[in-house]
Amino acid sequence: MARTLEGRCALITGSARGLGLAAARRLAEAGCSIVLNGIDDSRDVQPVRDEIEQAHGVRALYCTADLRRPADIEAMMLAATAAMGGIDILINNAVVRHTAPIESFGAAEWDEGLAVNVSAAFHTIRLAVPGMKQRRWGRIINVSSIYGLRGAPNRVNYVTSKTALIGMTRAVALETVGHGITCNAVCPGTTESPVHDDTIRASMTSEGLSRDEAERRFLAGKQPTGRFIAAESVAALMLFLCGPDASDITGAVLPIDGGWSAG
Repeated sequence: MARTLEGRCALITGSARGLGLAAARRLAEAGCSIVLNGIDDSRDVQPVRDEIEQAHGVRALYCTADLRRPADIEAMMLAATAAMGGIDILINNAVVRHTAPIESFGAAEWDEGLAVNVSAAFHTIRLAVPGMKQRRWGRIINVSSIYGLRGAPNRVNYVTSKTALIGMTRAVALETVGHGITCNAVCPGTTESPVHDDTIRASMTSEGLSRDEAERRFLAGKQPTGRFIAAESVAALMLFLCGPDASDITGAVLPIDGGWSAG
């Protein structure tokens, strides 16, 4: 792979595993230094840092932060900037999910979902943009969801927060359009993740299903392809949005959902 992001630095929230980690690896392959983020113990993430550095010859830093707390976000951004010299690419990927009918949806869960899924993105963007403007270059990607494009029952917090991210993306894109900065949203369908893998395995055990049958049941009524969206495919789209061929793409909302949003 061409090292099109040589000398750049990306901060990816929620990147100790899953989609965020897939994005980190893909950007590192393109020569980008990486700031990982999560709530895992730093000792557990050390092997991932070592792998990224050794495989791709870039720096990898890990910053823990409770994204419900603006003070923690500010500390993370300051530490990352001090260590790396600036954040060129920001990917807001961290998410929490709660499901319940609206009449029994807890107030604490509602507040947590808005804090992590929406407010954290606002804070990282407001703190990253000044440096991006100064360098006349920046890439911001907000990870929305198919549920930012359509509703679903028992997911009022998730649907609301992912829809809000799309509005934030459009507003930020227009504010930064004259500064060499782009801001886009990607909207994955049901993507490979440790959470979904746990659900599939539980279904296999409790119902005696094969892996293929458990996945088909889980994905019924979702993406028409009938398979999970590969995390690596979403990461590849992110890489493209950060590259030189995407400099005129900003304010875009890009589904990667196996045709789900087309129905």
